[in-house]
Formats: sequence, structure tokens, C-alpha cells
Amino acid sequence: MNPQALELNEIIQTNSNATFTLLSHKGKRIFFPKKGILAQTAQAKGKRINATIGAAVEDDGSPMRLKSIEKELNIDPSLSFPYAPSFGRPDLRKKWKELLVQKNPTLASKPFSNPIVTNALTHGLSICGYLFVDPGDSIIMPNPYWGNYNLTFQNAYDAEFDKFPLFEKEGVNIAGFKEKLMTGHIGKKLLLLNFPNNPTGYTPKQQEVKDICEIILQSAKLGNTIVVLIDDAYFGLVYEDGIEKESFFSYLSDLHENVLAVKIDGATKEDYVWGFRVGFLTFGIKGGNNSLYEALEAKTAGAIRGNISNASNLSQSLVLGAYSSKTYQKEKAEKNMILNNRYKKVKDALKKEKYAEVFQPLPFNSGYFMCVQLNAVLDEEKIRQILLDEFDTGVISLPNMLRVAYSAVAEHDIEELFENIYNACIKSKSL
Repeated sequence: MNPQALELNEIIQTNSNATFTLLSHKGKRIFFPKKGILAQTAQAKGKRINATIGAAVEDDGSPMRLKSIEKELNIDPSLSFPYAPSFGRPDLRKKWKELLVQKNPTLASKPFSNPIVTNALTHGLSICGYLFVDPGDSIIMPNPYWGNYNLTFQNAYDAEFDKFPLFEKEGVNIAGFKEKLMTGHIGKKLLLLNFPNNPTGYTPKQQEVKDICEIILQSAKLGNTIVVLIDDAYFGLVYEDGIEKESFFSYLSDLHENVLAVKIDGATKEDYVWGFRVGFLTFGIKGGNNSLYEALEAKTAGAIRGNISNASNLSQSLVLGAYSSKTYQKEKAEKNMILNNRYKKVKDALKKEKYAEVFQPLPFNSGYFMCVQLNAVLDEEKIRQILLDEFDTGVISLPNMLRVAYSAVAEHDIEELFENIYNACIKSKSL
């Protein structure tokens, strides 16, 4: 094993043995190279003649660039064309940490790591797999879940999924969650929480969050070491009172010395920049200190360095510019209100009693999506095809349900959308 990896492992083990035990084989071996090309390039920074970095410059020292590309960008070339650090731009990392506290006031008095910039959330989740998942490891998660987890964890890292039904009546299946986390062997456990949930669009109520955190605490006290991957892709898009507004990270980042919380979030959905691919990984554990977090950050940056090298400098500059804008919060609130109004329109549309003949909506209160549970005799794929062919309407078919992304539907089309679903269900019965 590389001596730099051994050094990071020793720091992590000294400051949090639980965190060390949670690392995968790859996680233990990875490091961010402080020597070699990167170190020599850093030492030469600012020198009049610098022949270290693998990038081209103009004779005046500015980044070499094509005019046909530069003319499309209203931004300083130094903020777009050069490489960004594998850790992410320091100014953006600092700003995102400040925003985390603004959006999650409970974090104000709690130490946690500096965020590491990822190529959005899917890449962040994959890096979590790299750091924490060994072949055959089970990941506890609610069902239904986002289908891309299959590729990210099962196909890429040979993980297994230990699923429990998300819902019990109109809320979270707390008993099912408790059974998964409190039974079986004592040792390493991986837990994946995704709220607002994709595909159902459900966020736990405040009491449900307390119950979930208490179960995690009980499991940790039994001697389990738990890494909780918190997929916050749709964070902040909550439309009802009484629903938890803060991330699970707020409550898990200092819950117990055996619980490592990892927040995976980003600008993608929060700031409506899906193609920019700017995400973040942030760590928190009770008793965590700067030495521990810097070692985890170095391992994360090393995994990124060996995977994509770094995330887009241009994208990082653009979102940072938005966060510094005086109109940012107002603009964001306006877009959130549009989604909130669409959500309310969906709620109104679903009040039609006839819909119960063919489907029931699953609980939803946040995010981009909601799901309708089809009556047992209906075929979801057949209905999806009827919607495409005869009603000019697209939805996603899942086992015995349809996922509806009302985030992508104009408010004035929402009533027609559910009428089309109802009529397609009725027609499918006759085929």
C-alpha cells in the first residue's frame, strides 16, 4: 500500500476508528498524491517560467483558448478554461459550506468537513461506493428507490440491496426500517436515505425523522458502525407544513461516534442547473476534528483525481457567481413557487373519486415526483404504451405503479395529465 495512503489511514484510525472500519478496501488504499507531478506543479506556481502543468497558455500567460468558444462565454477566461482542483474550487467549497448552515440552521454549532466538489450527485454517490462499499456489502434502503442506484452500487461495486417498504399507510414504515437496522450481525452497516424520495416525492414528517434518527442511534449503541449516505438531490423542495425542512445530515453528523454521515447534494436540482454537473460530498461524525476530515477529504479527492481528475471549472464559476448575486434568493424562491403551485394542482386533480377505480396516489409532499399505485389487475407497461400512442403523454412505468414528474408539466396541463392516465387505465382493461 502506498505510504501516503497508510498515513491517511493512521490519521483516520487515530481520530475515529469507526470511520476507518467503514472504509472499503479501495477506500483504505486511496490517497491524494502530495508528491510527484501535482506537488511539483504547486511548487512552481507563480514562477516566471513554468513548464510543469499539462495545459497550454498564450504568450501573455493567459489560458490558451479558441475565440469561437471564448466569444460564447461572458466570464474571465481564468475562471473557465484552466483545470479546477480535484478537491473543487476553494471559494466554492467555502460558499457551499456557508449555504449548508443557512439552509440547515441546526448545523451552525456542529463541526463537519469542508465539502468536496463532485461531478454532480451520481458521481458523488459513485465516489461513496468507492470509499465505503466492498463486494457483497448490503446497503439498507427504502423501496421504491431511484433506479440508477442499481448501476451505481450493484453493477459498479457489487453491492447488494437490503430493501424495506418505504410506506406503512400514509407515512414511513418505521417498524420495517427498525427491523432492518436492528437485526442481523453486529458490525459495519451501510444505509442510504433519499428524501425527498425519488420516485415517490415523499419527505418524512418531523416526528418520523426523530424516530429514524433514534433507531440509528440505538443501532450504533449496540456496537454497529454505520455509514449513512444521504442523497439530498431534491433538498429544499418541500411543500407542506410539518414536513422536515432540514437534511438528515443536520441530525446525524454528530449523533454517535459510530455513525458517519455523508451528505451528497449539489446545484443540480436545488438551483435548476442539471447540465452543469456540480455536486458536493460532506462528512460529519460525532467527535470529528479537522485532522479526520482533512484525511477523508484527501481520500475523496484522490478517488476523484483517479476517476475524472476534476469537475468543470466553468460550471463551478457559474454557480458561485449565482450564489454571490443579490437576486439569487429571490429568483430561486420564484422557481420554487412554480413547483409548489404545480404540486397543489396535482393534489386538487387527484380529488376526483373516479380515479380510485384504477389507481391510488402514494403519499407525496415534496420534490419533483409522485407515484400512482395501480390496481392489481392493471399492467403498468401496457398503460404507459397507451399513454404514448393514444394520449400524447409520457410517464415512467415501475412495478405496479406509474411515476409522474409534475415538475416537468405546466400547471394548466396537470388536470389533463391525470385524466389521460385514468382513461388509459380504463382502456387497458378492455385490451
